[in-house]
Amino acid sequence: MAPPVADSVDGAQALVVSCLTDGQECIRVCLPEGALVVVGGGPSSRIPSPPSVDGPARAAVFAASVQSSVAGEGTLPTPPAVGGERPLVGSVSVGWRAAVATPPAQPVRDAASSSLPPRAVPAGWKRRPRGPAVPDERPPSVGRVPALEASLRGFAARQTDVIVNPTMGTVFDSLPEAYEFYNMYSWESGFGIRYGKSRHNVRGSKCMQEIVCGCSGKPVRDNSASNRTNCPALVRLLRTDDHAWFVSEHRVSHNHPMLGTCAEKLHCPSHKHIDKYTRDLVKQLRENNVNLSKVYGVIGSLFARMENVPFTKRCLRNFCGKLSREQADDDVWKTMEVFSQIGADDPDFSYVVEVDKESKIKTLLWSNGRSKLQYRNFGDAITFDTTYRTNLYDMPFGLFVGVNNHFQSIILGGVLMREEKIGSFKWVFSEFVKMMGGRHPQTILTDQARAMEVAIQQLLPGTTHRWCKWHVLRKAKESLGAHYRKRGEFQPEFHKVLNAMLTAEEFESAWHILVEKYKLQNNTFMTQIFEVRHKWAKPYFSGKFCARMTSTERSESANHLLKGYVPPGCPMNLFVKQYMKIQFDRESEEGFQEKRTCMGGVVLRYNLPLEEHASKVYTKTMFEMFQGFMYKAGRYILVEEMQGRIYAVRHVNGEARERWSKIEYTVAVSADRGKFSCECGLFEHMGMVCCHILKVMMALDVQRIPEFHIVKRWTVDARDNLPSHLLHYQKDQGSKTSSSFRHSALYLSALEVVQLGDSNVAAFERGMDILLAAKVELAGLAAVKDGLGLTERATVDAPVSPPNRRKRPCMPTTGRDKPPYEVTEKRSRFCKICRGKGHKSTTCPSRGDLPKKQRQEQRCSNCGVTGHRKTSCCKPLAPLQIPMDISIT
Repeated sequence: MAPPVADSVDGAQALVVSCLTDGQECIRVCLPEGALVVVGGGPSSRIPSPPSVDGPARAAVFAASVQSSVAGEGTLPTPPAVGGERPLVGSVSVGWRAAVATPPAQPVRDAASSSLPPRAVPAGWKRRPRGPAVPDERPPSVGRVPALEASLRGFAARQTDVIVNPTMGTVFDSLPEAYEFYNMYSWESGFGIRYGKSRHNVRGSKCMQEIVCGCSGKPVRDNSASNRTNCPALVRLLRTDDHAWFVSEHRVSHNHPMLGTCAEKLHCPSHKHIDKYTRDLVKQLRENNVNLSKVYGVIGSLFARMENVPFTKRCLRNFCGKLSREQADDDVWKTMEVFSQIGADDPDFSYVVEVDKESKIKTLLWSNGRSKLQYRNFGDAITFDTTYRTNLYDMPFGLFVGVNNHFQSIILGGVLMREEKIGSFKWVFSEFVKMMGGRHPQTILTDQARAMEVAIQQLLPGTTHRWCKWHVLRKAKESLGAHYRKRGEFQPEFHKVLNAMLTAEEFESAWHILVEKYKLQNNTFMTQIFEVRHKWAKPYFSGKFCARMTSTERSESANHLLKGYVPPGCPMNLFVKQYMKIQFDRESEEGFQEKRTCMGGVVLRYNLPLEEHASKVYTKTMFEMFQGFMYKAGRYILVEEMQGRIYAVRHVNGEARERWSKIEYTVAVSADRGKFSCECGLFEHMGMVCCHILKVMMALDVQRIPEFHIVKRWTVDARDNLPSHLLHYQKDQGSKTSSSFRHSALYLSALEVVQLGDSNVAAFERGMDILLAAKVELAGLAAVKDGLGLTERATVDAPVSPPNRRKRPCMPTTGRDKPPYEVTEKRSRFCKICRGKGHKSTTCPSRGDLPKKQRQEQRCSNCGVTGHRKTSCCKPLAPLQIPMDISIT
């Protein structure tokens, strides 16, 4: 901005008065005679006006001096002290400073032509010259001896106590080399160092640097634990013309005791340096959930001895804390970058984000192409568990887990949730089904959360929902007390009742016998879990396909595996990275089983045609399970009740077994011997024939397993169930290209219609009519999305922020949080006098020594009538204004 121009001395005086009155810190006034008046003052030089003298009065006094100086009476004086202010002495004072500079004679310009170009230097101002950037170090030379080498060679001749000695005139190639040299000297002497004052020359390059003792300087405040003692020890370095540094001054004396042992010296900031290679190693170990003590032990092994580690464990802890803070910064965008990297390698990878009204992440669900392919083949029975909180935001992490044809756990998807409410679970299940192609699972196993049960009933009405047996029985140890101990007789009998029962009658009989034997009829825990036995007990799974999963133990094992990879309190981006490592680990184990099935030999135990056929049909793991059933079939005898149709299979040692144990099962056979049915229901529950059916097959000399009893999900060809145009999805690592058959077919057909309609006017009109009619008809059919469309799989980058971090002061942990149904409620207290609720004995109305006060009845907040509450009001409640959830796909 151009400085103001005054037409006369009076005008200049008016400009100065107005500027000083406004409180400006720098005033420039151009006079017609060519003199430039510069009046300036910084924030530290501003002198407060006393209450008796206002701003305009001071400006008027100083403007009078300006007028006299312009008239030729000498240089501009400083403003006089007014009202007891400290006097201003010349231009070196802390108050106002003024100067007059007379530039060469130039023609007078008007206000319009006096504007200066950008970065132009006004007349009377002198810019400090800035030279080109100088190199940081001196160019190397072949014959030059470094300072450290010269000091080591001259140690014997010097006969000093220290090997490294920064004497006067010692030359260094760079400033870091001088710092390391003096740091080695300080290690020998027993003190720490740090950078001190520095000076730059007129060209802007550093020309002086002081390296001082760590105890130099004064403490920030008195009576503190600071180690600053105004120590005078230092080394002053100056730069030479060839950009080297030399010691110009070395002060040796200290005013504090020196450190003697290595343990003391390592705690100095200059002596606990961690090199970049060790930093990278520590970062990788911490990301893979290696605790601090083990990390320090690994580094000690690399240095051969713990005493050789050049930093302390406290320093390592501080560095790990810094790493955690860096990882948590910009967590959302780092997570999106991780997703982008995964999507670049896996085109079928997708994620869905639900945000709240403040654009904070509420729920995050993701799955890769390999998991989607696994769900198409083995998504009939899955488990879901959300009871681990192993992240920075204290968000429950849920895993969708299934079982493949090798009877291995497979991870189908991961979800981070901020709330465990009905709406959140409905969003998770709907998005998961949509992400997996719209196919609902046959059976899902979860914990006892009521919100999850309601969401499954509403969104997955055709899916069988069962509870996890592990969650139901997790409180057995604390509820059964002394009965449930390792060396007692109750625990093995109790687990035998839970795991060995095959029918409901057998289970109920064994349960009653167990309760009577140990006198647990009045035990609350045993009574409660028996009342809900149809939701978790194994016999009540009969007829429901669960792939032999009566518990979420597969989710438990996956979560246990996750705890080995994910450190507690980790940010979201690191959580996703470690999740993908677990996915890779699972795929590696599956690859081993695939190789074992394809290349490994088969060992026949009984050398039967039925066994040989099973070895060709099932995978290696399932065939070994089939052989186990054949081995159990040898303990049964066969009794024919109806010729060729109904057989009774009886255990040979039925008398020696428990009283509640069922020893006889009925097997029905179809006329063509293509279908066998056993009352134990194991085939319907697992998908593999039981030992009772195998006993009948071997007796009837059945040489091949009937097609009805071969469930494809357990066979070696479990993945060969796709149409011909999607055969590229059958590869071991999932699809390599992101193609959609429906989109490609429609696109090519639409291009052909466009080409034909562009031939003439009649073809164009007819083509438009056909397209408009097709658009109206398809609008109704396209209302239901299955999640496989090309536009639905595209993700939208939205400005979202991470959820709030945990507010609990405790340290992060990998321990399991209690689900809502296990949180103990506050105990109700009763009055000791009248045994009533809502008051104590001191305020009981039935006391004789207190006057009875009539309690004021509360009014209903809905209708205003006394005698009832809002929850039991007969008047309909006003609908709540609930904001709609925002979903970003």
